[in-house]
Amino acid sequence: MAAAVRAKRTTADALLTEALDAIAAHDPRLNAFTAVSAERARATARRVDEAIAAGRDPGPLAGVPFAAKNLFDVRGIVTRAGAKLTAQDPPAEHDAELIRRLEGAGAVLVGVTNMDEFAYGFVTENAHDGSTGNPHDPARSAGGSSGGSAAAVASGMVPLALGSDTNGSIRVPAALCGIFGIRPTFGALPLAGAYPFVTSFDTVGPFARTAADLARAYAVLAGTPEPALDPDLAELRIARLDGFFADGLLDEARSSVERVCAALNVRARHTLPNALRARYAAFTITAAEAGDRHLAALRVRASEFDIATRDRLVAGALMPAQWYVRAQRFRTVFDAEIRAAFAAYDVLLAPATAYAAPLLGQRTIVIDGVETDVRPNVGVFTQPITLAGVPVVTVPITAPGTLPTGVQLIGPAGSEGRLLALAAYLERAGVAGAGAVPVLA
Repeated sequence: MAAAVRAKRTTADALLTEALDAIAAHDPRLNAFTAVSAERARATARRVDEAIAAGRDPGPLAGVPFAAKNLFDVRGIVTRAGAKLTAQDPPAEHDAELIRRLEGAGAVLVGVTNMDEFAYGFVTENAHDGSTGNPHDPARSAGGSSGGSAAAVASGMVPLALGSDTNGSIRVPAALCGIFGIRPTFGALPLAGAYPFVTSFDTVGPFARTAADLARAYAVLAGTPEPALDPDLAELRIARLDGFFADGLLDEARSSVERVCAALNVRARHTLPNALRARYAAFTITAAEAGDRHLAALRVRASEFDIATRDRLVAGALMPAQWYVRAQRFRTVFDAEIRAAFAAYDVLLAPATAYAAPLLGQRTIVIDGVETDVRPNVGVFTQPITLAGVPVVTVPITAPGTLPTGVQLIGPAGSEGRLLALAAYLERAGVAGAGAVPVLA
């Protein structure tokens, strides 16, 4: 990103103008942004250009416009987290830590993006702010709950955006919008200044249109050197997850996994026997913690919640404590299962979703002759991995004439560099990639 800025001698102000023009052109149809901070962005871009003119290093992301999901604190903007309940809260006094890190590297924040209320959802159909459309077909879902950030990147409005992932809220929209996204190892990036959802699972991370951009952004956020993006495939032990992760797929999702396996010459398969139980455990922990977090507001301001969110929060708040305790205890069982898998393999492959983007408002989808609810099941393949807390890079797979899907590259804790390198290899091989910016006309 920054290398291209310097090579073209493009100013940060010019890049920002392009981004603001793209937002003005495309966002009325996509509804990815809930607020655009043009004045702040102009001031930041001016500081970057002044640093370059003075011969100072502007940082590895010099002039790169970016957006942030509206659960990150942005100085002067109310951190609504997609809710009406928070609309009258005072504006944030300080930026979230990750926003400070990106701007410290020369990036330029242009605004905040739409999301599911309190991050509780997979579709970014927000009762208060409207739905976010998919850039490949605005009548379809961008995924969620970081759908606004994913759509902003996929449409070319910005090259980089921040999201959060509790049960798949980076991985699902990255797949459905056809871009790269990373859910880092649990705890690898600071949550300071990010509105909480589920303490046991909350993670934050970036979206980008290329693997190299994702790697550079992640290095800035994590404070680590950029990884070498040339994996030694001969040394990597890679397996496709079977069983639970091979069932209930529509053709487009199955084809994406097969294309990645063919490109990497993956023939090994591995089964996680407790994957379904892991999904149930993640669901239980999420419902219980979210319900408890919002219980006080539910008692006195229930009418201000999105009905779909409210009902799930109430159900979680009423959940027996023993269910939550048992789900947390089960994590030790699944952790052992994951550790055993990574003793045998370096990387595991799995679909990110079972299907491409559903229509906005679509309630059900038929898989293997069975009608299945869309909204709670978009994250069926991301939720079990959540329980393990391991890093995942989603790579976008798009065949001509089809909507994108994605494949999860899953590794042991701390293996973000290896996963990013593998994503870059798949992109260079022409298997993965965002491709051309979708035409929204």
